[in-house]
Parts: sequence; structure tokens; C-alpha cells
Amino acid sequence: MSTTPTGPSATADGPVAVPRGTTAPAGPDRVVPSWTDPVVRQASEAVGGPWGRFAVTGRALFWTPLRICLLFATLALAVAWVKQAPCADGDWSGSVQYTHFCYSDTIPLFGLHGLDDGALPYLDSDVEYPVLTGAFMATAAALAGTYDRAAEASALLPSIPPVQSYYVVTCLLLTACAFLVVRAVLALAGRRPWDAAMIGLSPLLVVHAFTNWDLFAVALATLGMWAWARDRPVLAGVLLGLGVAAKLYPAFLLGALFLLCLRSGLLRVWLRTALAAVGVWVAVNAPVAVLATENWGRFFRLNSVRPADPDSLWNVAMHLTGDRILDGPLAEGQTPVVLNALVALALLAGVAAVGWLTLSAPVRPRVAQIAFLLVAVFLLTNKVWSPQYSLWLLPLAVLARPGWRSLLLWQATEALLWVPRLLWYLGPEDRGVDVEWFLLAVVLRDLAVVVLVALVVRDVLDPDRDVVRTSWPGVDDPAGGPLQHAPDSWVLRGRGRLMSRRVGPGGSREE
Repeated sequence: MSTTPTGPSATADGPVAVPRGTTAPAGPDRVVPSWTDPVVRQASEAVGGPWGRFAVTGRALFWTPLRICLLFATLALAVAWVKQAPCADGDWSGSVQYTHFCYSDTIPLFGLHGLDDGALPYLDSDVEYPVLTGAFMATAAALAGTYDRAAEASALLPSIPPVQSYYVVTCLLLTACAFLVVRAVLALAGRRPWDAAMIGLSPLLVVHAFTNWDLFAVALATLGMWAWARDRPVLAGVLLGLGVAAKLYPAFLLGALFLLCLRSGLLRVWLRTALAAVGVWVAVNAPVAVLATENWGRFFRLNSVRPADPDSLWNVAMHLTGDRILDGPLAEGQTPVVLNALVALALLAGVAAVGWLTLSAPVRPRVAQIAFLLVAVFLLTNKVWSPQYSLWLLPLAVLARPGWRSLLLWQATEALLWVPRLLWYLGPEDRGVDVEWFLLAVVLRDLAVVVLVALVVRDVLDPDRDVVRTSWPGVDDPAGGPLQHAPDSWVLRGRGRLMSRRVGPGGSREE
């Protein structure tokens, strides 16, 4: 039976016995989750208990933490594929997409955007997604078309409907994106490599990996964070710019870096990252904006005129008041002016609160903490929260507060929400549920996110509670890159005054 130590914790590849009578090793070089996390400690009882005090890390030749975490992701994505299989051939008769909980945007949009006829997004058809996501869709369609032609020419390959081959290729590409997210999170976790298992074993990954194309943007954003952590600010800007060209949310990661660089007096470094991001975004968007201006602008127009999304708190408030607040009932295509204004004000207030927290915290927050808070504020205040958007939070939440219990509870609410959402679409007259059940699940999910936000804020205000900083001596921010151990330059003190703090002679601080 293994003995649980009380010293620093670490992870390992595999146990190595220490001969009797020899001295125990000085300690693992990584954090061992079965020593520090109660959920992992309890789960480890199924395989013999927590990691032993005399076990040695780093001796496995093949089953390293990275390969095991990738294996976890493979298993989770395999389960996701099995869940999606009833919808894969595009035959949704009998509302199978709702009864089997396998709905995916990728299948209906294959024909709607003309991808089945070789149409190019924006140039030949209008697409309500940013440019790089449209390119991702076209790439998957081109690869699937190559397979379809090969299947027609050879009896060795099974012939399947074009929409199914497109869906299979899309899922394979998204699987590669998920693997990149696992790899990047493991690198960003520093001496906590097993935190990446929270991605690989994520219920959210099972439910929404193939619901839309969001994993593509998540991979680009997480790789951008990795580049920043490796002191490559220009490369980080390139990757984040590509991420913004695929989805809007990576722009909030640039916002997080701005706030942290402002506090540390590293705005020149941030400016290099921001200019690289803007340059790449313009390079990707400009050709499409020139060649297909009307279709390129559809994404921006749609976000302006669309009403409150069913999954948003704004929709819950409107339902509870019988549409008597905000803009009231809207005609088709009418812009929700009041809603848009309130969303903008709520977002600005939330961003300002995160900015104040960043500049007034007793210790400079970590990159993942501020990035998570900004993206969470955006989702909670936005009028649109499509189910797969929650994937944006997954790597940020794992890096901001790597605790299995809170993360699993939040993701349980995400999985729970998917069920009444689709059953509501099905309708109570066809074995579905009333809208109230769906709205209740929305509120529960949002409360879970708010709890995560509160826990991260608590860790920022009380760094001694931050397990990333306390689990290993001398750790500042594994994802900090240029910010790592950087002294404060500008902080808020007293009555909200922005004060300069520089390092004086002998390392003392002067104000």
C-alpha cells in the first residue's frame, strides 16, 4: 500500500521501486495530482491508491504524461464520435439530431453554403463565420471531395454520401485541433503536466467537440499562449491574429496580455504582439473583403441584428417578463437597439472590473487567470452563447484553476444543458420538454461559471490559495513568458490611484 507524503507534490510517468535500505529520492520533479487533488486521490484508489513516497518519476520510455493525456483525449473523442454517429450520414428524418443528441452545425451547413457543389465560402456563398473558419470549412470539403472521387474510381474504398465524408474529414481535423490544445496546455502547465488530463478527459469535449468548428480557434488561441510563454511575442501575435480570424474571442487574450503588461511596464513587448496580430488578421481578411465585400460583412451585420440567443441570460430575463423589457417583440430583421446597448455596457463594466483587479491585486495575476476572467465576462454578458462556445473556456479554466472538482461540476452543467436544449427544439408535443426546463439548465450553467469566476478572483486576491503558485516553490507564472518574475511598474493603490512602482537599489521597491 502506498504512503502519501506531506511534502511538495508532483506527477510521474510510472513507479520505480526503491530497494529496501536505500535513501528515498529527494522528491518528484512535478506535481503529483493524487497527492494534492482530492478527486484524483479518490479515483486513484481504483488502481492501488495515490503515488507512493518512494516512487520515482521520469523513468517511463513511452507512457509519458503527454502520451497518456493524448490517449485520454483520443478516448474522449472516440466517445464523442460514437455519440455523433447517428447524425453522420445527414439523414435526420424523425428528428434524429434531437432524439439522439447528435446535432452538429457542420452537416446542414454543408449543403446550405454550397460546399457540396464546390462553392467557396464568401466568394460563391454567404457565410456567417469569420474568414478563417470559412477556409477551414472549404478545406474539409476539398479533402472530402478528393475521397469521394477516389471512392468512385476504386472499389476498394467504401462509397458514402458526400455529406458524411465531409463530416468525417471535419471531425478528423477537429480531432487534430484537440490534440494541439492538449499539447499546448501541457506545456503551459509547467511542473503540472497532468493538468492537461483535464482536457483529455473533459465531458465538454465529449459533448461539443464536433458541434461546430470552434476547436480550430481554441487550438490557435492556446498555441498563441504557448508561444507567449516561450518568449516569442511576435509568433504569439501571429497565432492570436489567426485565432481572431477564426473566432472573435482570442482578442480577449490580447486584452489580458495588455493589462498584465501595463502593470509590469512591458507595453512595448505587448505592442509587438498586438501589431503582429492585427497584421495577420488584416492579411487574412483583406483579400476576401475586397473580392466579396457583401458576403464578408455578413458576419458583422448578423451579430448586430440577431436577437438574444436562447442560451443567454438576456433571453431568460425576456422570457420571465413576457418580452416586456429591452426591445420587446421584434420584427424579422429588426435590430435590437436596447439589447445591443445593454450588452455593450455590461461587457465594458465587466472588462473594467477585470482591469481593476489586474492592477490592484497584491501580486500580478497569472496570464490564464485574467484571460479566463475576460472570456467568461464576455460569455456571461453577451447576447449569444452558442453551446460550443464553452470550449473557449476549457483550456483557460484548466490553467487558471486546475481543480478537478470545480471543473467537473461546471462541465456537468454544460452536458446537462445540451439535453433540455435539444429536447426543447423537439417540442413537448413530440416527446420533448417545455422551455422552462431549458432555461433552468441555462441558469445552472451560468451559476457554475460564476462560481468558477469567483474562485479565480479569490485566488488572485489571495495568491496563497493559487495552487499553481503554491504547489511548487519559486513558481510565478508558467505561461507568463516575458512577464515571468517581472516587477510591478504600475499598480492601483488607495483610492484607485495609478501609481508607479519601480525597483530601487538593492532590489527594494520605490513608489
